Amino acid sequence: MNKKIIIGSRGSKLALIYAQNAKDKIVQNTNLNDEDVVIKEITTKGDQVQDRRLSEVGGKGLFSTNIEKELQDKKIDIAVHALKDMPAIETDGLRTNTFLERNDPREILITKDKKKLKELKVEAIIGTSSYRREFQLKKIRSDLNYKLIRGNVDTRIKKLNDGLYDAIILSYAGIKSLSIEDQITEVFSTKEIIPSAGQGIISLQCRNDEDEVISVLDKINDQKTSQRANAERNVLKVLEGDCETAVGAHAIIEDEEILLEAELFSLDGSQRFYEKKSSKIGNAKSLGKEVGQILKIKSNNSYKR
Repeated sequence: MNKKIIIGSRGSKLALIYAQNAKDKIVQNTNLNDEDVVIKEITTKGDQVQDRRLSEVGGKGLFSTNIEKELQDKKIDIAVHALKDMPAIETDGLRTNTFLERNDPREILITKDKKKLKELKVEAIIGTSSYRREFQLKKIRSDLNYKLIRGNVDTRIKKLNDGLYDAIILSYAGIKSLSIEDQITEVFSTKEIIPSAGQGIISLQCRNDEDEVISVLDKINDQKTSQRANAERNVLKVLEGDCETAVGAHAIIEDEEILLEAELFSLDGSQRFYEKKSSKIGNAKSLGKEVGQILKIKSNNSYKR
């Protein structure tokens, strides 16, 4: 390429680590030098509104809309997103076909006194911003209080330490990227808590008519992660999932097979619908659509308002 590449990212510590990972991959795998790739910080509405659930102020797009606008306006060339925070439907004129190797998709618990979930006192306060996590934890401990928490990882840990919560649940990927694993009290297997679709995956988005940028991104795409992302994301697409949709989807690859399991909760969390299927790796998208369709039928749309 004969121009600089500008990567757009949220300004949080974690988001900038993701952006730096993307930059490093580009420099390592192309003929671009370090000074040819620039990271630009972009403030999103999701970063500004910290006191309400995302579903109350615009949904998942709060973390991506401003960055996508800069991409559409050609102020940046590549947008970096945590895939789990992106809406299921792609924005017109843009493409999200590049995924860096997946980090750990599991969920973790951090508590003040290092007590595990099953050891917490009755009516202990658990901080989460996700209906999915709340309903999944209630399967294990229905006698706890689940309370909204927003903010970046550092902010949430500070709120815990300030005594506003007894425990918080977060993604392992974020904690590992920030190198603060020593804070973790408990790690949940993906069998105990099925993670959000795309959790632990950094996705890179560009304009769909920028062949040079697409060529750069093709060089750093992780094929296995791409197939897992396609399977999980297509569950969401079929369900037309938004921030209120309590759905988990997790795919693994074994030899030439991709195995996908997903669970969906009714709007009030009282009903759980589960499906698990496998297929050849090349059928990842259709597998996701099939599982999504089965969950949709099983739930009889009880997950929607």
